[in-house]
Amino acid sequence: MAFSIPFPSDHDDLREAIRALCADFPGEYWREVDEQAAYPDRFVRALTEAGWLAALIPEEYGGSGLGLVEASIILEEINRAGGNSGACHGQMYNMSTLLRAGSAEQKERYLPKIATGELRMQSMAVTEPTTGSDTTKLKTTAVRKGDNYLINGQKVWTSRLQHSELMILLARTTPLDQVRKKSEGLSVFIVDTQEAIQNGMTVRPIRNMVNHETNEVFFDNLEIPAENLIGEEGKGFRYILEGLNAERTLIAAECIGDGYWFSDKSVAYGKERIVFGHPIGRNQGIQFPIAQAHIQVEAASLMRFKAAWLHDNGRPCGAEANMAKHLAAEASWQAANACLQTHGGFGFAAEYDVERKFRETRLYQVAPISSNLILAYIGEHVLGMPRSY
Repeated sequence: MAFSIPFPSDHDDLREAIRALCADFPGEYWREVDEQAAYPDRFVRALTEAGWLAALIPEEYGGSGLGLVEASIILEEINRAGGNSGACHGQMYNMSTLLRAGSAEQKERYLPKIATGELRMQSMAVTEPTTGSDTTKLKTTAVRKGDNYLINGQKVWTSRLQHSELMILLARTTPLDQVRKKSEGLSVFIVDTQEAIQNGMTVRPIRNMVNHETNEVFFDNLEIPAENLIGEEGKGFRYILEGLNAERTLIAAECIGDGYWFSDKSVAYGKERIVFGHPIGRNQGIQFPIAQAHIQVEAASLMRFKAAWLHDNGRPCGAEANMAKHLAAEASWQAANACLQTHGGFGFAAEYDVERKFRETRLYQVAPISSNLILAYIGEHVLGMPRSY
């Protein structure tokens, strides 16, 4: 089966539907949410009611049964319309872990309610303050105690927890010094967040430069049912990696949406802004940075589609997912700088939305994986160079 690049017209209906929904949430809506440091609940509810957050859920569980290609287009269009998919993208990539490793009973129990919006599964707790991207060294433990697991430890950058009834948790079930490979002995669990908050889980919000709801999370003898274990005990690192490949591909799509937004905004302003008797967009000093950024966004989009296609067809996609995320994050940042420079002082005025999107797209250079770690991955796993860390 050969990879084929989707034509721009292949998903016209999908793109038009998302654009129509996003038209009800213009820049004024997102500025107000940003100024109030609030969660865009009305927007997320609209997406849920329209079925878009159930895109990856199979039809038998009430979803649309679409693939990562289509899911990436949904998030791309949200960001291209001036929105911020960071409020809801967790539900997309968390699906990968549950769909690929969850039991039939777990899928039947959770997926229909996630599809209708009765439950949200927006949150994933993996990163820890002392281990960061060195995931296999995480210190949060899950110890079997009869029909339960006892959770102790700490997580950081756990996002959307206050607006998510379910959370994916990665914890060590076998001590690191008792496994053959450091990637073994890690397990994945579904956590009922509301129940956990009342029984040993403490949540502490982290203020940050963008309106991205994220938290520190502390576990103190939190008991969760053993039936909430996803897949086999000790195999969780592999399950999480599959979910992270989906995450990086979807984040790439968000960056691509941002890149197009910045280019569209730059072109429009370049046509209407008159200086010295003519539109500034006539000047090559304005045109060239915008054109260069647009080329990079287009290239990143192709890699995004390749990564998504591989994921949808059950093929390894780690390299492609990482490269897509890196290319897209670089392209969106390049487009952001060109857009801000084109607008000059007005780019710093909140009413133009440029400064908000500028802050939002900068995050992608760092999260959910930093650009340097992607380069290290490619150097080692694609180019065969010595491991650098």
